Amino acid sequence: MFYVYIIYSLDFDKFYIGQTQNFEERILRHNSGYEKATSPYIPWVKKCVLEKSSRSEAMVLEKKLKNLNRERLLMFIEKYAGRDET
Repeated sequence: MFYVYIIYSLDFDKFYIGQTQNFEERILRHNSGYEKATSPYIPWVKKCVLEKSSRSEAMVLEKKLKNLNRERLLMFIEKYAGRDET
């Protein structure tokens, strides 16, 4: 299984969207500063995690989410956050 996730930095009011096979390990990497792109915005909290059956499906959803404006991303989170699979 693969997961598409949206995490949020409260301190910087910033969202990050990604995909992984292991969300728990991935958010630890984000919060440890190991990931260069997200390290300036620590700490990160989970906003939404959705399960996909293949990496290609996860990548398609990740790309769609990254193309949403902030307002639409917030609407997506509100609609789907209760369906978290982790």
